[in-house]
Amino acid sequence: MKIEVLFPEFANLFGDCWNWKYLSRCMPEAELIETGYNDEPRFASEKVDMIIMGAMTEHGQELAIKKLMLYRDRLRELIDCGVVFLMTANAGEVFCEYIENEDGSRIAGLGLVPLHAKRDMMHRHNSDFEGEFDGNVIMGFKTQFTMAYTPDESHGLFVKNKGVGLNIKAKYEGIRVNNFFGTYLVGPILVLNPPFTKYSLNLMGAGDVKLAFEAENMEAYEQRK
Repeated sequence: MKIEVLFPEFANLFGDCWNWKYLSRCMPEAELIETGYNDEPRFASEKVDMIIMGAMTEHGQELAIKKLMLYRDRLRELIDCGVVFLMTANAGEVFCEYIENEDGSRIAGLGLVPLHAKRDMMHRHNSDFEGEFDGNVIMGFKTQFTMAYTPDESHGLFVKNKGVGLNIKAKYEGIRVNNFFGTYLVGPILVLNPPFTKYSLNLMGAGDVKLAFEAENMEAYEQRK
């Protein structure tokens, strides 16, 4: 199996690098591909099973959009055929329709998911989140300068129980299109939520993988709940 991490040299804030480091410990036999900004993405010419990108600065978002725009059609193809994407924090905004600045100017995204975001750089939002996904509790932390909006909530990822969803009024946190998961939760989400990690690994065809430190991690998960 191949797991491709995009731009780990700058898309790694809030401990998100431990999403892919944890996966590599869960599946040491898998090939972990760390694609730097100056590299050609492996997904462009090969089959990969999962694509991950973590939190980054606003300048990093613009760099990522510029680079990935070259592969927009290929990314659409991969989303359509069910490749698993995990985009955490503001990485999901790279795939959205646009990001709106405070002055009303817009930065065009890849336009691959029905989402747009509005920045408010003078007011960072920080909160805890608890929701539901596939019959399990999902938990994480939010730290962001944006709120996101969709035409409707048909693509919502996590049902909100406590905290803030995509925006203050939303019933859902995150967005899902086929197996594309975009969530603002950081922490990192795969370490904090072993049931979601197992779900993601099954989805990419890895089967019922025994997670690294599974007993200890499940005990911590239960205490956290």
